[in-house]
Amino acid sequence: MRIGELAEATGVSARSLRYYEDVGLIGSTRAPNGWRHYEADSVARVIEIQHLFAAGLCSTTIATLLPCLTAPDAERTGFLEAALEVEIDRLEQRRRDVERELEVLRALREQAVERPGPGPAARPTG
Repeated sequence: MRIGELAEATGVSARSLRYYEDVGLIGSTRAPNGWRHYEADSVARVIEIQHLFAAGLCSTTIATLLPCLTAPDAERTGFLEAALEVEIDRLEQRRRDVERELEVLRALREQAVERPGPGPAARPTG
């Protein structure tokens, strides 16, 4: 299938598909006229890549994990589990950071309600 067909089948832009190819996440062959040709199994791979991006992974990490995800169970090692654990830990830390930031903002909001300043409240910019 051509790049436009893959884009339509996956809902991913042709520009993103070219990027995926540039960083080695997907592959294609070239027709004599230079057009890219993708195998039918590229649809499933692109969807899998989209799921990994949605999970907050970067393209470098995805490129590392994809071979593990597509390998037969017998060939998988502890690498996949370890790599996913690192990413889970990273996201858990990010969640704790956001929760801490929310607590601080909520506390500041409560203080502002309890001690209104003189005159009309200034609106924050930005």
